[in-house]
Amino acid sequence: MKTTVVGFPRIGADRELKRITESYLHQESTAEELIQEGRRLRKAHWQLMRNAGIDLIPSNDFSFYDTTLDTAVLLNIIPKRYADLKLSTLDTYFALARGYQGDAGDVTALPMKKWFNTNYHYLVPEFETDTQVKVVGTKIFDEYLEAKTNGIETKPVILGPFTLIKLAAFKGTTYQEHLPQLVAAYQEIIHRLSQQGTQWLQVDEPYLVKDLSEEDRSLFLKIYQNLTNSPRNIKLLLQTYFGDVRDIYEDLLELNIDGIGLDFVEGKHSLELVTASDFPEDKLLFAGVINGKNIWRNDYQKSLILLDKLPPKQFVLSTSCSLLHVPYSVEQESFPAEITKHFSFAKEKLTELKEVAENLDQETEGWGFNQKLFRENRIVEKEALSKQLAALTEKDFQRQPEFRTRNRLQKQTLDLPLLPTTTIGSFPQTREVKSTRARFKKQQINNEDYTAFLKEKIADCVAFQEEIDLDVFVHGEFERNDMVEYFGENLDGFLFSKKAWVQSYGTRCVKPPIIWSDVSRKQSITVKWSTYAQSLTDKPVKGMLTGPVTILNWSFPREDISIKESTLQIALAIQEEVLDLEANGIKIIQIDEAALREKLPLRKSDWYGEYLDWAIPAFRLVHSKVAPQTQIHTHMCYSEFADILPAIDQMDADVISFEASRSNLALLDDLKAQNFQTAVGPGVYDIHSPRIPAVKELETTIETLLEKIPTEKLWINPDCGLKTRGEKETFESLANLTRAAKEIRERLVNETIEN
Repeated sequence: MKTTVVGFPRIGADRELKRITESYLHQESTAEELIQEGRRLRKAHWQLMRNAGIDLIPSNDFSFYDTTLDTAVLLNIIPKRYADLKLSTLDTYFALARGYQGDAGDVTALPMKKWFNTNYHYLVPEFETDTQVKVVGTKIFDEYLEAKTNGIETKPVILGPFTLIKLAAFKGTTYQEHLPQLVAAYQEIIHRLSQQGTQWLQVDEPYLVKDLSEEDRSLFLKIYQNLTNSPRNIKLLLQTYFGDVRDIYEDLLELNIDGIGLDFVEGKHSLELVTASDFPEDKLLFAGVINGKNIWRNDYQKSLILLDKLPPKQFVLSTSCSLLHVPYSVEQESFPAEITKHFSFAKEKLTELKEVAENLDQETEGWGFNQKLFRENRIVEKEALSKQLAALTEKDFQRQPEFRTRNRLQKQTLDLPLLPTTTIGSFPQTREVKSTRARFKKQQINNEDYTAFLKEKIADCVAFQEEIDLDVFVHGEFERNDMVEYFGENLDGFLFSKKAWVQSYGTRCVKPPIIWSDVSRKQSITVKWSTYAQSLTDKPVKGMLTGPVTILNWSFPREDISIKESTLQIALAIQEEVLDLEANGIKIIQIDEAALREKLPLRKSDWYGEYLDWAIPAFRLVHSKVAPQTQIHTHMCYSEFADILPAIDQMDADVISFEASRSNLALLDDLKAQNFQTAVGPGVYDIHSPRIPAVKELETTIETLLEKIPTEKLWINPDCGLKTRGEKETFESLANLTRAAKEIRERLVNETIEN
């Protein structure tokens, strides 16, 4: 049995790619140094996979920012405003990803969205009327030859044309106008790779696991019947992941392709589909059995039982998806052996692939170790917590009184102006902040000195907010390394790695906590910092918390209990913190659910039965006991919300802020159409770009918001937290934000007086 992986992490064992890319962007390294480090990382990863015995090693899964963006650049899908900057190819690429503000011009970045049901983000390709789709890049060809020069035969990977179309934006045009050129471009890619001697090409079509309309199915078949109708010397693997392909499986069997990659981890109908009909003898099944999204070891017995049920005589053993979504290697961690033995990161999953592929004899040492591991009962259940969960009733998930009554009481209590201004929570995490926190963790400074440092930073943060006259303050979150990790560190039941970094977007890497056992609150977590900030100002200071669904979704969850049960455990712990903040005089509490949509099933038919019917109540459980006068905020990151707005309204928060600027505020029409009751703060500028929005630009944005959102329901805030931004750009942007809001506010007041 041969083996392969869908893709491999590209950031490096120690985030080398992040460091060199940021160094280049800060003009501290040259383009050649960046390119050279990319070559070194690719070679190291290819050699690692070859040494592990992987048969079909991927190439072109490497990227300096995002592979969807790479595909767009390869195919000349570059909007005119970026081409007009006349930058180098590399700098145009980064302008698309991050925006650009300099001598050559001023452009915002391409929109960025969540990659299906993961915490990875992709750049949205943008087709314009005059877009000429053609192969202008060489990356996919160069990296195949680069590997071959190193003596390694690879399987190039590219995002498929159907998924590209479904994820792209079309400005003043339609996909039909570009389809002939797009198909021709992919045919050229296949031809050129074939000329180079490539044996396999992996074409990723993850969109096939979503609900497909008849139009979708017709489009897909039209593309692939045209794409595969000419003779070729290269084998085509159509790779899917994150679910099953029930809507189009039979059509895939009829296509002139050589391999079909299916996910047997998240694809709950994949086994049923394969066993229900004869799998063609002229095709290879690529069976995604090793979980590419979680960090627990594979149960060999379960995998072999599944593989025994597969009808094809020959198949290739694979990961369920790219290993991009897991850390590099357990070898870099220092957990005790009794803990480490349960984990499998990207490097370890290569070994698991090989061992399962070899059909381990049940008498071997490897089989015995694996089965002993899965017979262990490693969790000691917290009996009191179990009883508390069992005793929950419907009343525990309902806040009283209803929204309108609370809204009236909060206006009287808080006395905020029209268009209240605030931030999402975090302020820039400077090198000084990071190094001081690191020194404290290493016990190089004592708790007293560290507390004094944090109080100084909070005082500076409050003073700045006073200076620019924000309406609702935050304390800056200087004590927090990460919005999930920080809470996990202060809750029982979590483990924390040293170097288990995972790419979220571009150079942004996160280190998800590991939910190891039952979760409960040990002590107060945030009260000290929020109350200190509140003591420095008469303006309200928000208590800043991370919600239970986001903590679950941005952690590596347990697999021995349901994610619903695990989330409710977290919800009870955060509820204690909410009530503690309220008891200490904090009148506004923000409970971020940045990742609410992340584990939403990709098929609408599964939304409520498998997720929303417990995820939304879990949030309500957190704030259900607060007083009517306490205002509850929440925040949501990059996602598409139109189709779940009714569920979001059911969260029963008082104010919801959304990331919206990179989607060109497309959310506004949806909010209006749904008659959304909650007050909202759509982000008025993009914090993932270093550019500084001008006051006039922000005024225009606010005026656009007011066309769709009632004045009394609109808050003014950035897109997201500011921890990753520099101080200068942050301070200037926020100062412009408050000036713009005041200008519009004064205009509204004057218009009211005149009328």
